[in-house]
Amino acid sequence: MSEPLAERLRPRTLDDYIGQKHLVGPGAVLRQMIESEHISSFILWGPPGVGKTTLAQIIAHKLETPFYTLSAVTSGVKDVRDVIEKAQKSRFFNQASPILFIDEIHRFSKSQQDSLLGAVERGVVTLIGATTENPSFEVIRPLLSRCQLYVLKSLEKDDLLQLLQRAITTDLILKERQIDLQQTGALLRYSGGDARKLLNILELVVESTPSGAVIITDELVEARLQQNPLAYDKDGEMHYDIISAFIKSIRGSDPDAALYWMARMIEGGEDPQFIARRMVISASEDIGLANPNALLLANAAFDTVMKIGWPEARIALAEACVYLATSAKSNSAYLAIDAALDTVRKTGNLPVPLHLRNAPTKLMKELGYSDGYKYPHDFPGHFTPQQYLPDALATHRFWHAQLSPAEQKLYERMMNCWGHRFEEKN
Repeated sequence: MSEPLAERLRPRTLDDYIGQKHLVGPGAVLRQMIESEHISSFILWGPPGVGKTTLAQIIAHKLETPFYTLSAVTSGVKDVRDVIEKAQKSRFFNQASPILFIDEIHRFSKSQQDSLLGAVERGVVTLIGATTENPSFEVIRPLLSRCQLYVLKSLEKDDLLQLLQRAITTDLILKERQIDLQQTGALLRYSGGDARKLLNILELVVESTPSGAVIITDELVEARLQQNPLAYDKDGEMHYDIISAFIKSIRGSDPDAALYWMARMIEGGEDPQFIARRMVISASEDIGLANPNALLLANAAFDTVMKIGWPEARIALAEACVYLATSAKSNSAYLAIDAALDTVRKTGNLPVPLHLRNAPTKLMKELGYSDGYKYPHDFPGHFTPQQYLPDALATHRFWHAQLSPAEQKLYERMMNCWGHRFEEKN
């Protein structure tokens, strides 16, 4: 039995690598690091099928140093310690540190990550981790602080088309089939920016078509996938589609749909922490100030999952799911912070107004630091108007209230305090 197409086409050099130009394109940070052969510890964060493992294997081929691989799914603390011991014995004077690649590092427990920390700190190993989950949630802070974080993106349309052409023109097995890519819309749509999924779908369509030439159309791809709905998703990657449907059902205020998609995840063996974490994000992103209690309840559900586990945790998740879906919705805080970040990137480090600066020394007082600052608690209603933004942004607005009873109360208070500054312009 031959290797899967995705494995047969796995690149061996950066020149063959498709996508992630911001990391491995000419002059990009990872390309420079790999070509210089001076690798520091880093973590690759991105969705499935975008080249995390491939990058690690390219480094293994490029560098003349021992390369160890662990899977967080099958490895325990003992396996980590065994690899570290081997790494210590295999390192020679002035040789680069052995590389330890850990796939799905987000599945490592705190104790497993703690067992890595000393070796990474001392340079016994250079750590390369790969994760589909946000490392700030899943990787302990001491380990994360010793690693650079590189974010990989879903592949663009041009990347996927390039990969398809490479597959049908260079793969020894596919070349024999005389494949004609008449339409690619369905292939791209079902792959969702995932190279491995794309190649799995292509292989499925070709293998399920009688021998001879293969004319690929959107209709053919859709027909084959309907007959084999899970054939292209053997590693559970469909959970990204289902979690998207789950979050959009909450955002769209449909508790029945949200419960259905959550049940699909539960029955599919999804990590309950993954579900709970997505609800915490939804509570702050989609419900926000329309119902601040939603974030409290989502956090409580997350804590409950951590404390009691399955199967009872499903009840807490269901409670939070229904509450979030039926809550009023607002994304004003989400939009406000993105607007503020955009302004900071465009305007740089604007000076803090003098009256807002602390004046712990005599010189600072003489320079006017803190001069003119009004202490709000000394005024009626614990408020008095004064400028808090830099001079260049003195009247700038980031937060705009949306129509929900809770948020309107906040807006009315701002109008009472600031008056015209908070009037919404039509």
